[in-house]
Amino acid sequence: MLARLKLFFDPTGRLASRMFWTGFLVRLLYITLAHTYRIRPSNDHFEFGWEMGRIARALATGHGYSDPFEGHTGPTAWTPPLYPLILAAVFKLFGVYSYASAWVILAINSVFSAATAPTIYQIARRTFARNKDAIKLALWSGWLWALYPAAMQYAIKWVWDMSLTACLFALVILLALKLRDESTTQRWLLFGTLWGLIALSNSSLLAFLPFCALWIIWPTPARHSTHESSFWRSQNLRSCLSNLTLAALCTLAVVTPWIIRNQLAFHAFVPLRSNFGAELYESAQLENEGYPTMATLPHAQASPEFQRYKRLGELAYSREQGDRARRIIRAHPATFVSHIFRRAWFFWASVPHPAEHGWKGIAAETAREFSYALISLAGLLGLALALRNKIPAAWLFFWAFAIYPLLYYAITAQARFRHPLEPLLCILAVYLFRSAARKPAST
Repeated sequence: MLARLKLFFDPTGRLASRMFWTGFLVRLLYITLAHTYRIRPSNDHFEFGWEMGRIARALATGHGYSDPFEGHTGPTAWTPPLYPLILAAVFKLFGVYSYASAWVILAINSVFSAATAPTIYQIARRTFARNKDAIKLALWSGWLWALYPAAMQYAIKWVWDMSLTACLFALVILLALKLRDESTTQRWLLFGTLWGLIALSNSSLLAFLPFCALWIIWPTPARHSTHESSFWRSQNLRSCLSNLTLAALCTLAVVTPWIIRNQLAFHAFVPLRSNFGAELYESAQLENEGYPTMATLPHAQASPEFQRYKRLGELAYSREQGDRARRIIRAHPATFVSHIFRRAWFFWASVPHPAEHGWKGIAAETAREFSYALISLAGLLGLALALRNKIPAAWLFFWAFAIYPLLYYAITAQARFRHPLEPLLCILAVYLFRSAARKPAST
């Protein structure tokens, strides 16, 4: 019996399999029965992956990594390459913009989304290992992700990188917790490789990398238990620096082919993405009031702005847009700062949404906003409780919440940008509610 219970609660055994397959089959069933794979063909199937779909089409039809909008506009680095490459492989096998391709790519999304559930279980169990309620807390967290509709939405409806990125980020958080407990060369190699894949999926998360690495090597009471010299002057420090260097080399090894490709395509150093200036310009325009609702670039080929993009090329266009943005910011600094605070609010509380009509639409929108804000509020309160209770991993979560969103505060806020943090929000929300529900000890 004890052996069976151990196997049931073993994250590498039956429990992980149950969480994954349950979550995956629920997502797959919804995709199939709700026909979410029947993506509207309007605007030449642009909603099928948007810029990533266009790039995947170019790859699948032999035009290389290019053409993120309409027509043939030349090489691009508008988005990182990992998800477009996956989508291009699907297009190559099942047809460009076909229903079969849509079903397959949403199924692949669902694999990443469902795989996040057992990872959440392991993160929660390690985070709250000293808590008597750790197993139940971890079970609630993992199963909540596997079955909660809000955790599924990006996997079953969106042809974009959210599910992939969230899965990779959850894995790197779990690996950081393991490295904090036991540092091995293999784990550091995997740590660097995962960060390389994250860079090629959603490079915005790289801002958190130094804080994550520093948290892993930061001295703990256990590391001060010996009578040796200070940790920072000991052999341990040299070992940590060696491991960090090894992980950094792994990250560079993963992203270097992309950097070389960009150098060859643009004859300039483009480390990961080329569209920062264009996005900044949309963000800086005063009429947007902190929330750009229009596309960064008009889709119509006849548009003068699109023709300017095509004539200048992506890199020069983005640089010009960046210069225009900085002139606006210098002229209206107070307005831009106020817009940053608005976007910070949108990131956590709920982004603006087109007005709904009729009581059903209003009710649906109200429920959406309430659900979005509740997850943020519960997660942040759970983080505050974890910090108060001196849970060591709470500071790792804190830096993730503090650092990762900064770029979006400066540029734009979308609900999907919060998704990489939602596994941690899920764990912390469960921790909050289980702590509140726990009966006080009898005196």
